[in-house]
Amino acid sequence: MSTVIDAGAEAVTESREDNDATNDEADIPDADEGPATTRAAGGTGRKRRTRTARGFPASSFIEALPLAEAIQAFAAGQKIRRLTLFEQLGRSAESGTSRQLVTNSNQYGLTKGNYTSEYIELTEVGKLASGDASLGRARHAARLQLAIAKIAAFNALYEQFKNNRLPATSVMRDFAIEQSLAAEDTADECVETFLANARDLGLLTNYAGAERLLTFEILLDELSNAVPATTGGQVSQTPHDVPVDVAKSSPRIVGPGSSPAQVVAESSDLSNVCFLVTPIGYEGSEQRQHADLMLGSLIEPALATLGMRLVRADKISTPGLITSQVIDHLVRAPLVIADLSFGNPNVFYELALRHASRKPTVQVIRTGDPLPFDVGQFRTVTIDTTSIYTLVPQIDTYRAEIARQCRSAMDEQNEAETPLSRFYPTFWDQFGTGPGS
Repeated sequence: MSTVIDAGAEAVTESREDNDATNDEADIPDADEGPATTRAAGGTGRKRRTRTARGFPASSFIEALPLAEAIQAFAAGQKIRRLTLFEQLGRSAESGTSRQLVTNSNQYGLTKGNYTSEYIELTEVGKLASGDASLGRARHAARLQLAIAKIAAFNALYEQFKNNRLPATSVMRDFAIEQSLAAEDTADECVETFLANARDLGLLTNYAGAERLLTFEILLDELSNAVPATTGGQVSQTPHDVPVDVAKSSPRIVGPGSSPAQVVAESSDLSNVCFLVTPIGYEGSEQRQHADLMLGSLIEPALATLGMRLVRADKISTPGLITSQVIDHLVRAPLVIADLSFGNPNVFYELALRHASRKPTVQVIRTGDPLPFDVGQFRTVTIDTTSIYTLVPQIDTYRAEIARQCRSAMDEQNEAETPLSRFYPTFWDQFGTGPGS
């Protein structure tokens, strides 16, 4: 293994000392919230979720990395006051999202200091992992160390399945439980987050129609051989970011000529509903075929692991004005998935309404379709539907990535930040139907 992978272990151990007792801060209310069962304003009775003990971070490594990168940008890698750092980021230091970001960064060994510390600073290996692209192979080796090698559960999964074709997620989940890497109710999340890290760092590759897990050595050797002329012998960027994860079931394609799952809203109870905002199109059109494929082959199977019911606008069975029902689902459903493929204006209109409600949202989009700047900063799963040859080998990985992003969105206890909420935080509350309603 690279000496860089072995280096910095002491720094990683030290960085986690503030975090041993805090595996998941998702149930910590914002500073302006009241008791566990009621928000201070409005008395809506929103309950905190029971803390779930994890032996792994509650986000992917790439999702935790921005905090370390911000320290590099605003403090030249030196320690910085926590409040100053989040002020520079334009975010509240006391929000649940910000606290979780600090916790995740600490768990990965990128930074030292928890969400109550006066100062946040980079670990030595964190400085390397969040450094600029000119560090090349050394930076990537440091990221592999923090994202996988130094997280016991992820390293065990890596050692078990490296250099082989990936099995179904159910097999990896069973291994995680048998080896006490995760509890039964967090095993899916453990596997999904591990695979997200492997994907983001280039460890997953598609070979002979199957996803395979590379070893650190093979990946780093490939990076060393791929030397752009403009970097003076260093690798200028990490491998291409292609969504890769695995879900529980084997590939199943629902496409033209098939009968997609009939997922309908049969009552006014939306407590376990995920509303799908998507370009539907006319029967037989490319948009309809795409919508049916996404619903039946990717999104519905992904949500099955979360115990949620998927509803699409044309599947609403309750009589009434379709527009009012759509808005009702956009406002009240605990989760919305928005398919931004084709740049459909109706989808963006409905996404804006969802942004106003400040409730959990996950975006998906086809490879090749532009992602507008205003929504580009939000969770987005990119899916390559260019051909059956690119889609089929990765269909299980796409399902798991959708499930991971949905779970992450649902775990955030405070209202989601959107461009609208940043400009006008109380916009939705004035109508008496705020996120806690």
